Amino acid sequence: MERKLLMIPGPISFDPEVLRAQARPSLSHVEADFGAIFGRALRSLHQVFMCEKGQPFVLAGSGTLAMELAAANFVERGQRAVVVDTGWFSQRYADILKRYTDDVELVSGEVGAVPSLDKVEAALKARPAKMLTITHVDTSTGVIAPVKELAALARKHGALSVVDGICATAACEFRQDAWQVDICFTASQKAIGVPAGLGLTMLSEEAMQRFQQRQTPVPNYYCDINNWLPVMQAYEQDKVAYFATPAVNLIYALDVSLKQILAEGMEPRFQRHARLGNAFQEGMRGLGLELLAKPGLEAPTISAMYYPEGVDASLVGKVAANGVTIAGGVMPGLAPKYFRVGHMGACTPSDIVATIGAIERGLLECGAKVQLGAGLAAAQQILSD
Repeated sequence: MERKLLMIPGPISFDPEVLRAQARPSLSHVEADFGAIFGRALRSLHQVFMCEKGQPFVLAGSGTLAMELAAANFVERGQRAVVVDTGWFSQRYADILKRYTDDVELVSGEVGAVPSLDKVEAALKARPAKMLTITHVDTSTGVIAPVKELAALARKHGALSVVDGICATAACEFRQDAWQVDICFTASQKAIGVPAGLGLTMLSEEAMQRFQQRQTPVPNYYCDINNWLPVMQAYEQDKVAYFATPAVNLIYALDVSLKQILAEGMEPRFQRHARLGNAFQEGMRGLGLELLAKPGLEAPTISAMYYPEGVDASLVGKVAANGVTIAGGVMPGLAPKYFRVGHMGACTPSDIVATIGAIERGLLECGAKVQLGAGLAAAQQILSD
């Protein structure tokens, strides 16, 4: 059987123990044994998000569903949402928000950068805003945003801070309580390390209090947290309740993956991802490739690189033929000019080395002028320190 290393920005390669858990026979979602499993997973999320008294929600659906959950519940028609634009997924969130309010403002900078804090604050000062949305890592560009500083601006101006952690949570440093982030959400198939199908959200105490002040009904039945709150509260106490059927087998897998994450420890996990990301990016620079993310804004979880002169998107197929699956670009107008590599979750130093080697070979096959081994040497320097 042909074996390929999956190094896209998600889904990632999953730990075998997680996959075995998913393959267990299903329990009834209202059975006590399942309630205990779901409850343990929900309690673990407090530690992963570093949010002691928050309210977790785990819904069957993709990361897009988690985005919608925050939008549907926390902004009302006529209220203003300010979006920090760091790439296509930030822009996509603006499109989602426009389903719920007609007052959405994108604050943008150049491609590969984060708009300045002064520019974001000017937007918040201009008119009252209900929320400021921040994409912690934009999967389209590999840009990491300064969540702590942006959340402080939101708080200063009375806006809820909403963090899209889909390509960041459980890999990039994030401290929801300490940074006073109101809402953070993610998806299972990235650094959380579970096959696609779960949207995970953590709401702070402040967010829950603000939700109670809502003036109009939530215009989305499935996402209405009024429907989900008693269910999540019951499961967290190892009891059962029902609104819609949970993804039972994915919850098994989530429970196992969260145990692994917490056994590693959040601080060591942040450090491991920073080291792997740095090693991969230095490897790319060693090959003469330019990253989309400006210096200092490179995410630990994903890298986006421009194709060198004379090379096009055929590189993705050539790298796949060398045993590693990578991804093309997605930013409108730029998509044909770059490619992306994910390095998160169960990713190892050996995976980084194998991926750089496959990209080196692919570049040579495309006719690029690269020094064979230069990328590997640069990465190994980081990995061996």
